[in-house]
Formats: sequence, C-alpha cells, structure tokens
Amino acid sequence: MSEIRLDSVAKRFGPTVVLDDVSLTVPEGSLTAILGESGSGKTTLLRIIAGFERIDGGTVSIGGAVVDDGVHSVDAARRGVGYVPQDGALFPNLTALANVGFGLGRRDRGRAEGLLAAVGLGGLADRKPHELSGGQQQRVALARALAVGPGVILLDEPFAALDASTRAMVRGDVSRILADAGTTAILVTHDQDEALSMADQVALLHHGRVLAAGSPRQLYSRPANREVASSLGEMNIVPATFGGQSATCLLGTVTLSDPANGAGHVFVRSEQVDVFETDRPDAVRATVSGFDYYGHDSLARIELDGSSITARLPGDRLLTVGQPVWIAVRGQVAPLQTA
Repeated sequence: MSEIRLDSVAKRFGPTVVLDDVSLTVPEGSLTAILGESGSGKTTLLRIIAGFERIDGGTVSIGGAVVDDGVHSVDAARRGVGYVPQDGALFPNLTALANVGFGLGRRDRGRAEGLLAAVGLGGLADRKPHELSGGQQQRVALARALAVGPGVILLDEPFAALDASTRAMVRGDVSRILADAGTTAILVTHDQDEALSMADQVALLHHGRVLAAGSPRQLYSRPANREVASSLGEMNIVPATFGGQSATCLLGTVTLSDPANGAGHVFVRSEQVDVFETDRPDAVRATVSGFDYYGHDSLARIELDGSSITARLPGDRLLTVGQPVWIAVRGQVAPLQTA
C-alpha cells in the first residue's frame, strides 16, 4: 500500500506559519496535484512528505504507517519515496544511464536501461545532461526516481523551466509513465492547466491551508466558494435570485447545477458565455469593452448594466471594442447562496 494521509499537519518557520491544519488523503496509485500560488506552502508540504522537513503538529502517514507525528520521524531514506526536483538535479559528470542507475547495483543495469527506454530515451543512454534538452533531462530525473521502486513519487514543479510546447508533451509522457508504474504521486504546481489535465485529484492550497480538494471536474464546475472559483480559470460571479432549479440575473434566466432558493450569486465560466452579433430573443444586449487575442482562443470583456463580464471565444471570432453584442449563458451554473 502507498496511500498518503495528512492529518492536521502544521509547520512553522520561526514565527511564520507555513502550513496550518492541512488534512489530505492521496489514494494509492493516484496522482494528486497541489495547486497554489508562490508562498502558499506547496514545496514545504512536499518536503515534509519526503522527510526533508519535520512537522510541528499533526501526523503524516504513508502506506498506513505513521512517518511523522511531530515527535518521532522516519528517516527520508526509509520512507520509500522518490523525489523529482524542479531542475532535475542530475549529476553533470554522469551519462543518462548512469544517472538512472545511480545507487543501484551492477546487476540492476538492465532495470536502468528498461526505465530509460520507458521514458523514451533508450537511444540516448550515453549522453550527459548538457547534451540533453530540458524535457529529456526531466524524463531522466523521473526514471532515476522510479529506479529504486518507490511506492510514492513527489514532483516539485518539474515542468516549470520548459517551454510551453515541450511542457505539454513531457507532462503527457510523465502521466503515462506514472500510470503504467501504478505509483502514487503528488505534483506541486502553480499551473492550473497542468493540475486539471494531469491529476485524479486537485488540492487547492492558499496561505498554508487547503481550500478544497476533489476531482478536477468537480472543483472546476461546482466550486464551493469564491476563493475556489477564482483559483481555477476565468470566472464571472454574478448576483442572482434563485428559484429552485433556475436563477434570474443580469445575464437572464440561467439553469442551476444544484437547486437553491433566496438570494446569492451564480458562478459562470467565461466559456459558458455565448456571444452573438445579431439580436436574439433569448439573449441580453451588451457592448464589447475589451478584446484579447491569444491565437487558439480570445477573451472578450463585455459591459452590461454597469457590470463587466468575460467571455472566452474561439480564435477565429474577432470582435471590436464598442461593438454591440447579445449574450446568453450555456449549460448549468453553480449557485452560491447568501448566508
């Protein structure tokens, strides 16, 4: 078993509280992404699980065994954990094969060769790190972490230094490799696309506390509060009056994902806002106030009744500032009732 369980974990550096009452379960064989901005405590949490830092309170368990309870701690080398740092930390004087096999016996050379082939670098075994691209170096680092057969792999923003196209390719490779190995993994990242596309579970960390944890679809489509909603992509938070399965707001009548009554707000993702350039009976008139083009898509800022709404459109939809448009909401939206 390699389930990871954190119960009420606390960590301070002097007077600074870095982690505060963090509880999280990472199921065996799954990948959990810890998503948060710089300074939220992500890397500290990873180092605690690895055994590089001690906790001040709570418990950390791996495979059902407590490895740190704030008093006693299992040494990092005995936790069965592999660690992949942001820069890969390869030995510059060793070949790719020697890096993967570092710490293994001579009889395990075949295992190192097999892992290097598994990460798609079987033909580059004799190259040294400076002869490899950034993405290739990260794959070597992952193979080295897997070489000792750990039950857990921890990845600390391993794709941050890669360019966008390489990052997308390498994270797909890493997901496949981890799934094939059946390894329990935690990925620390500040990139929401990375977290949502790779993880079975996403945990949002904010100022040392877990705001929410759940499947990517659950957190994205049905955020529990404003902080969760704003942490995952463009979001319009609009005042509304609820009436069971629907609500009335400045965007018209919208369908709710969960029934609600009274007053509150609705969460409307930017890609749920349909924009029409001609009048429609089921749409609300508005005006384009801004437009950002990204190639594959674009983001329009739209004004109506003194409020600003964002709409994400395909890249071939070009709008102009000042243009009149009509907007409507597509699909269900999540309600947030006023307490």
